[in-house]
Formats: sequence, structure tokens, C-alpha cells
Amino acid sequence: MKILTGKELKVILESGKNLLSNHFREIDALNVFPVPDGDTGTNMNLTFTAGVNDALATKADHVGEIAKKLSKGLLMGARGNSGVILSQIFRGFYQGVDGKDTITVLDFASAFLKGSEVAYKAVMRPVEGTILTVIRESAYYAHHYAVNHDEATFLDYMNVFVDEAIESLKTTPDLLPVLKEVGVVDSGGAGLVAILKGFQMALEGQPVVLTEAVEVTNGAAENLESEEFGYCTEFILKLNEYTSDNEVEEKLKRKLSKIGDSLVVVQDEEIVKVHVHTLTPGEALNIGQRYGEFVKLKIENMSLQHEEIIANQPVEVPHKKYAIITVATGAGLTDMFKELRADVVISGGQTMNPSTEDFVSAIKGLNVDHVIILPNNSNIVMAAQQAQTVFEGEVDVRVIPTKTIPQGLTACIMFNPEVEVEENLEEMTAAAQSVLTGQVTYAIKDTTYDGLEIHANDYMGIKEKAIITSTPDKMQATKNLIDALLEDEEYEIMTLIAGEDTDANEVEEIEEYVNSKYDVEIETHFGGQAVYSWIIGVE
Repeated sequence: MKILTGKELKVILESGKNLLSNHFREIDALNVFPVPDGDTGTNMNLTFTAGVNDALATKADHVGEIAKKLSKGLLMGARGNSGVILSQIFRGFYQGVDGKDTITVLDFASAFLKGSEVAYKAVMRPVEGTILTVIRESAYYAHHYAVNHDEATFLDYMNVFVDEAIESLKTTPDLLPVLKEVGVVDSGGAGLVAILKGFQMALEGQPVVLTEAVEVTNGAAENLESEEFGYCTEFILKLNEYTSDNEVEEKLKRKLSKIGDSLVVVQDEEIVKVHVHTLTPGEALNIGQRYGEFVKLKIENMSLQHEEIIANQPVEVPHKKYAIITVATGAGLTDMFKELRADVVISGGQTMNPSTEDFVSAIKGLNVDHVIILPNNSNIVMAAQQAQTVFEGEVDVRVIPTKTIPQGLTACIMFNPEVEVEENLEEMTAAAQSVLTGQVTYAIKDTTYDGLEIHANDYMGIKEKAIITSTPDKMQATKNLIDALLEDEEYEIMTLIAGEDTDANEVEEIEEYVNSKYDVEIETHFGGQAVYSWIIGVE
């Protein structure tokens, strides 16, 4: 085949989507840090599924129109840095085939070369040894092949593309030492290879059939006022070897009952099925991931039907100069941000990154001159920036790239509704950058990181991005982390945010420890966040 029609493009796209979906959990497992945030595969799967589903839904048999739908769907569905970069690859692909009814092999090759260029431009500081390297090297060599082989078919080209992508992926540990130390290849690059191999199998006449599905149909997870609605959240867990016990069912019931209702939890040996109606689906997923790997996910927005009913009833939103949108999980953290003037707190965080559409939907619900977004996670910044581009020329949207919860809280404190936007951005950014962050979480696997031996279920103290301690004792890990945070003795205030697995006695013990050793003022809050037992900010 030397000419590709729109109908054939849809078959190829669906095959790539299905292969990625069938293997996203394996890609999640390629996590460098042994922390419960290995979500690259999940993010890429949700992103690509959103785009391909939009492309398949169009009745057009025009390659350019299908690619346009694909690009827009990927943009809106992009989650995490890997998802955003993937969306940019196919944004460039769309630019390469725009206006074309059918395409040649060289058109196809040139479009992916353009995709590589667009993806690199989208990243402020491109890092080699990532998905960017894999798309750049493989697209370049495959394009070179197409230019020099006029007789090549689409399958010939794709064979070269996939082979080069696999070889490039193998070299990622040589470019990123942290990958080599842990013994994995780049997870984003692995996700891209899965998509390309799916394309290849379709061209071979064996399109991939979906066997592992993750379906997410929710829109923005902003605050919903009525408990009558919310998100119907269902997932199936395969328990890991450390949590395969008879108490998991009761533990899940106890924790999930605090954030939702209509709860059903059924355990059959190592498989657990959960159904819950909740306003914070991200929290439900965080709780579930504590015990195993997701086999299947489904989140549906039960408010959509209600919104359709009231759609024709005009509701006037008061105009304001400013609005702040931020991201957090946990009832306590949500309240903290609201008290600091946040208008919308999107439910999400380390293990459930909001999509670009989540931010877009939140912005559409506002009537303001300036929107300030605080992502509070390095893996959410790019999705927020994508939302910013959607509103160019309509609403002034600014993203302050806060990478932790303490940074976001401190930025909110510095917000002044009475001053101009540039002054606010300058003051809030400077305040965020002055914060040093520490977090305590659990290890999900045995590994060695930067010379530190880590065992599954150990508690780790993480100072900024460095794991500085690992021990079975949660309180000892917390004290070790505090010592590392305050070793320079230049900080005056400590914000201590307790997670859902802490209690009042543990809070008191940590406060006494700090007061006995350091001359700092402590502000303690119950954040209620999953995954992280403690989030600590010092400034």
C-alpha cells in the first residue's frame, strides 16, 4: 500500500490505541522512583484514547480532517507531561497532513518528522533519554528511508520506524543515568513504541484488538456543590503480593466511606472490585492504588445529565478581576486552598493527573479578567499550560509552575486582589520558589536509588526530588526528613500537613520533636491526602 485513505488511517490509529491500552500497566511499572506515582502509561493511554476516539467518531474520510480531530482530542485529553508531549507529536502530524484527502508514504514520514519538531518546541528544557529522543531519532531515520526509497510501501516505512524507535528506546538509559541505575528504559518512550507497533500490526493486516480497557468519561473535577451528583467511580484491583490479605476489603470500605456513598467492595482472592459515588474520584483512585494495580477503571460524571436539564436556565456568574485555579486531593487541602482565595480546586495530584480539559472546563465556568493556575505538581504543569493556549485572545490565563502543595499554598498567601496581574505573578512566583518541600510516602518495590537501598513498603523521606531516607518506621522516616530539611537552619516557618493515614498522636509526636530541636514556628493542618503521610514545607 502506497496511498493511505482516511478509512485506513482510522484502522491504524485504533490499532495503536488498543496496543497501548493493552500494555499501559507494564509502562506504568517502568517508574524510576519506587513511589506510587508510576502513571506514565495511564496518562498516555487516557490521552491517546481521548484523541483516537474523537478521530474515529468523525464521519469524514479525509486524512486531514481525521488528523485534526485526533489532534484536538489529544490536546483536550492530555494528562501528565508524557500525555502533553504525545499530543504535541500528533499536533505536528496534523500540521503535516492538513488539507490532504489521502497521503503518500513520504507525506506520512514528513508528518511524523514535523511531529518531532513540534514536540521539542513545546518543552522549555528538552531532556534527552526520553520520549523526545525516541520520536526524534526514529522519525528522522524513517523519513530518511522514505526519501531514498520511492518504491517503499507504508509497511516498509513503518518497519523502519518501529525498528529505529526500539533501538532508540534501548539507548535511553545511556542518556539518563537514573534510568540505568534503576535498570529501566524511559516509560514515555516505551508508550510511543507501543503505539507505533500497533500501527505496524494494522499495516500487516493484523490490527490489535482491545483486551485491557480504561474508560474515563468525566470532564473537569472541580468542586460540585450537591452530594446528589458527583462521579460514579469503578475500578478493579489486582492486589500486590504485599497486600493480598483478607483485611483489604474492610480497609477499602473504611477509607472510601469517608469520601463517598453507594459503596460496594467485593474481594475474590487477589482481585478486588470497587464501586463508589464520590465528589473526588482522584482520592478514590489514590486509596485503591495503595493496595495493588488497576486492571480496569471507569469514571462517569453523574452531573452531566443534571447539567443538560438545567442548561437552558441561564445562570449569571458574577464578574471578578481574578480567579485562582489550583490542584489538590484531600478534603483538608481543598479547604486550605479555598480559605486562601482559590476559586476552583481540581481534584487530582500525583497519581491522578488532571487533563487539559479539566482546566479548560474550570476556566469556562468563570467570569474573570485574569485566571491564575497553580498546578502544584511538575507532571501537571504542561497540561495547565496547554489550557492556557486554548484561551489565547479570550481570557488572560497565567500558569505559575508550582511543583508541590507547599509551593501552591505559599503562592496563594502572596496573592493580592488589589494589585495588577504582573505584580501578583512576580510576588507569587518568588514566594513559591522560596519554599523547600519534603514528603513522606511508601515504597512500592525493592530497588536501589542513588546508592540508597529501598524495600517495598518502607517509608521514604523525599526532599524536593531526592529520596534521603528509607525505613520501615513511618515516624523515623519523618524525623529523618525534617532533619534534612532544617539542616541549614535558615528557615523560620514549617507547614506540616498530615495525610489520611496519620493520627493526632503522631502529629503531637512530630510537633514535639521539632520543638525540641529547632527554632521554627510550626503550622499544622490535616490535609487528608492519600499516598503521602506527611507533606512538609519550610520557608
